[in-house]
Amino acid sequence: MRRRLIQSTLAVVLVVIAVFGVSLVIVETRTITSSAQDRIESEALRLASIVEANAAERRPIDSDALAEQLDPGRYARITVPGQPPVEIGERPGGSVLRGTAKGELGELVVVEEPRSAVTQEVGRTLAVVGAVALLAVVAAVALAIRQANRLASPLTDLAETAERLGSGDPRPRHRRYGVPELDRVADVLDSSAERIGRMLTAERRLAADASHQLRTPLTALSMRLEEITVTDDLATVREEATIALAQVERLTDVVQRLLTNSRDPRTGSAVPFDLDEVVKQQVEEWRPAYRSEGRAIVRSGKTGVRAFGTPGAVAQVLATLVENALMHGGGTVALRTRVVGNQAVLEVTDEGPGVPPDLGNRIFERAISGRNSTGIGLAVARDLAEADGGRLELLQAQPPVFALFLSRTEPERGEREHTVR
Repeated sequence: MRRRLIQSTLAVVLVVIAVFGVSLVIVETRTITSSAQDRIESEALRLASIVEANAAERRPIDSDALAEQLDPGRYARITVPGQPPVEIGERPGGSVLRGTAKGELGELVVVEEPRSAVTQEVGRTLAVVGAVALLAVVAAVALAIRQANRLASPLTDLAETAERLGSGDPRPRHRRYGVPELDRVADVLDSSAERIGRMLTAERRLAADASHQLRTPLTALSMRLEEITVTDDLATVREEATIALAQVERLTDVVQRLLTNSRDPRTGSAVPFDLDEVVKQQVEEWRPAYRSEGRAIVRSGKTGVRAFGTPGAVAQVLATLVENALMHGGGTVALRTRVVGNQAVLEVTDEGPGVPPDLGNRIFERAISGRNSTGIGLAVARDLAEADGGRLELLQAQPPVFALFLSRTEPERGEREHTVR
């Protein structure tokens, strides 16, 4: 590209020089020749006037006086009737410029100058024009190189940016070059880099969320399947298979919810549901794990509460809180359902050390953990809650009290306080 720009600029300059330079040379040559001819004729007239004055007074021609009036290098021949011709200077050979003047008394003055003098002056003019043309060519080449570098370097840089995007490096460079067209291309590449970065971040986030959220349910499902393989009791097999199918349905719902949130976190599929069923299912599912650790999980509060949300997402949020209490908490874990105005509140608390004071609500941020865990679970749980218009909060750090707030449907007659162990 640089070579093409230089060649095109140089070609334009050479065409301009050829068109205007040749015209200028022709005009200058004619102008110089005409000026020299005018000077010679003017000199012949001047000598003729002097000779005429002398002839009128009948004085002889003074060649020395006339020689002083003649420019050096020129030749003059003066003829006066009745007198011998007078020659001043050396008559030039070859091509000459000639000027002639006649007086009233018959005097004739001829002034000649070698054409070589005019040729030398034309040559000097040509040299000046050639020097100017050469300077124009050098300036044009320098300007072409500068412009070529100004255009080619940004294009090379933009090509490197595009190559970086293609190789998986989506960081925008935010470089501008002072050329509107190139800056527009840079804007588009930076916008594409930002979009690709967001897409890659969303994909990595989805992979991390799915890995974290599916780890525990898949482990529980594999334990159910192991129970089926080691028992010969048909009733037990049916019971475990039914539970396993329910877990598969919840896993499907969790995966669908994660995919939905990765595309548009604001898109929800909330429906009215029985909050007791979700709480009961989670308590029964986690009770064996707590029993094996010598701990208890209980539920209390109002029953018959209907909330507005996605049952699978609410179950996943509750499972995250119960799992965190099992792994990082201590003592009995309590699930309490209560009603505050038009909201259903589900609290999860335990008797462990709680959340470190320096974290507080930052515990819901990604990669933030007070117990050397991944720091993903609570962040995903809050996203799931907010996708259906709810919210997940830390009401108390020590002992920890996490609360899931959901929109509540109209109360039913069956609502009552209860405590189940």
